[in-house]
Amino acid sequence: MLQGNFFRGLGYLGEGFGLIRQPGLRLFVVVPLILNLLLFIALVWLMAEGFAVMIATVMAWLPDWAWLQAIDWLFWLLYGIVILLMFAYGFVIMANLIGSPFYGFLSEQTEKYLTGQEVSEDGGWVQILKDIPRALGREVHKIVYYIPRALLLVIIGLIPVVNLVAAVLWFAFNAWMMSLQYVDYPADNHRVSFGALRQRLAARRLSALGFGLPVALLAMVPVVNLFVVPAAVCGATAFWIREPDPTRITRT
Repeated sequence: MLQGNFFRGLGYLGEGFGLIRQPGLRLFVVVPLILNLLLFIALVWLMAEGFAVMIATVMAWLPDWAWLQAIDWLFWLLYGIVILLMFAYGFVIMANLIGSPFYGFLSEQTEKYLTGQEVSEDGGWVQILKDIPRALGREVHKIVYYIPRALLLVIIGLIPVVNLVAAVLWFAFNAWMMSLQYVDYPADNHRVSFGALRQRLAARRLSALGFGLPVALLAMVPVVNLFVVPAAVCGATAFWIREPDPTRITRT
């Protein structure tokens, strides 16, 4: 039986958007936000340049008919769709790789703001630098978890009739992955293993899916997704604090 509260889960992202505006948390939002903005601009520029070359190559192969030469707008429309899909998942993965040390500290400060208690005696920018190797390793762990399951869903999408449910499975899986992605930050601060985190979220699956669904949807909206990432970190920290833990958490 699924446990948790889907609608309560939906509210955590909204709470996260409120938290990133708090004076004590803004600094740890601004730095990764600037890094993500630079990443956003670089990726869009690179894809636009590459796609422009691709369009020019394709158009050169086509007969010199005016109506064919006029359909390059269609290719740019397809480019826009590709950008949308890329930023839904690829951008979020890369942004998390770049900002993971900052997001761990943002989660720590958010927990302190919400509970009034210190998560760790260590802190500050020196600690952020020290945490870079562990944070990057944790992100790689999540990518390794994601890839084989995503490939399985791709295969399911190729099977006639069965592929009718592929879209629903994709949405559910990506909502689950977004919960894992962001609740992992407070879990890591408490030295909770990734396996133990999955058990904890599985025990509150409805709440986890409720939290992850709006994150996954807003991740597809360019520019908005720049702000979704830190808001999701703060919302996930509220999730960690308020959702009951019915499992026995093992620590790394």
